[in-house]
Amino acid sequence: MKPRLTLAETTLADGSVLGLHEHDGRKYLQLDSVQLAGPQTRASERELGRIAAAPFKPVRQPMIWITGMGLGEVLAGVMETLPQKRATFLIGEAWPIIREWHRSFLPDSPANSDQRVIVVPTSDATAFHEYDQALHAVLIHTDTAPLASGKPMFEDRRWLASVHGALQPGGLLGIASSRPVPLIERKLARAGFEVVRHEIDASPNARRPRRHFLWLARKGKSGE
Repeated sequence: MKPRLTLAETTLADGSVLGLHEHDGRKYLQLDSVQLAGPQTRASERELGRIAAAPFKPVRQPMIWITGMGLGEVLAGVMETLPQKRATFLIGEAWPIIREWHRSFLPDSPANSDQRVIVVPTSDATAFHEYDQALHAVLIHTDTAPLASGKPMFEDRRWLASVHGALQPGGLLGIASSRPVPLIERKLARAGFEVVRHEIDASPNARRPRRHFLWLARKGKSGE
């Protein structure tokens, strides 16, 4: 059995331990005993980026917000779909150490060198105030994104309202998860979104496929 390697580790302000680990050549992030981003989420992170960005292929200057840097898989999916040179990819990442680990341990990460990537030091509700109707999409994977007041951001009404205001009419809030999320479609509808649910094959090479879930929440053309 190949050993698990701890590449880097840090204690956060709340006392929890965030680590970057590697096992059998595959890296993953872990917060205390909970795995955040890694092999378990890679496929659905990529698909979140690809699917949610796809409607904006014709746009000359798409502006996409990614909540949480993770290991860069959502960003990779977005960049695969949107090669436009004048695109802007904003990443809201509250933990500066994640950016440092990308530079030190993930040399191929597009977040390191692509000039279209801008890292913003937060993804809370206030972060969207300066992007009034400017964003084409906001993407969040529930397994890898930070919490807001101890709960998932998409369950925070203030966060949803801020995202809704920051999206252009017709813009998308894309949410992916490794498990069903109770009442999520109702909450998104109450926040003014039109919601479509998809399922993602999170383990395409496995004998027993694992299904992850994707919700595309569209802001109406009128903004209502």
